[in-house]
Amino acid sequence: MSYSTAKPLVSTGIFIALVIIFTHIFAIQTPFVRISFGFLPIALFAALFGPLRAALMAAAADLFGCLIFSPGLFFPGFTCSAALSGLVYGYFFYKKEITIKRSVMACGLVFLAIDLGLNTLWLVLLYQKAASAFFLSRLLKSALLFPAHVSLIFMLSKPLGVFLPRHSSR
Repeated sequence: MSYSTAKPLVSTGIFIALVIIFTHIFAIQTPFVRISFGFLPIALFAALFGPLRAALMAAAADLFGCLIFSPGLFFPGFTCSAALSGLVYGYFFYKKEITIKRSVMACGLVFLAIDLGLNTLWLVLLYQKAASAFFLSRLLKSALLFPAHVSLIFMLSKPLGVFLPRHSSR
């Protein structure tokens, strides 16, 4: 196996481990809301390797995390949501300068479409409860955490910028 093949493979394994640790170990979990930092390794991986690889890595991290920490409680909707998050972050960050504006757009899309939209739908399908019961607590979480997500992605992108692919001149 050549270095050019091994580097992305090893990096993917490391980032999968980071997502699992930040999502399952260093997280605050309630029945309807999880507060974690699992978005950070996904966003950084997406900036390094692009949307498709980030989607695959995030989906794999979700699968492995579910197998390790929640045996028997797998739901494919959450894996789809994880993959979509990787796609979104990759679209906004890969080979582009990570600015506050890009961070706001990426985090906003992830929060609105994936966290508030799809993940609330998955919870309703799983627990068969009224969507409003889930939605209000998730909306509050998103409103409180949105500035933190944007800030963390932007702040971490600066010192890690030397590792990121050069952005295009557009």
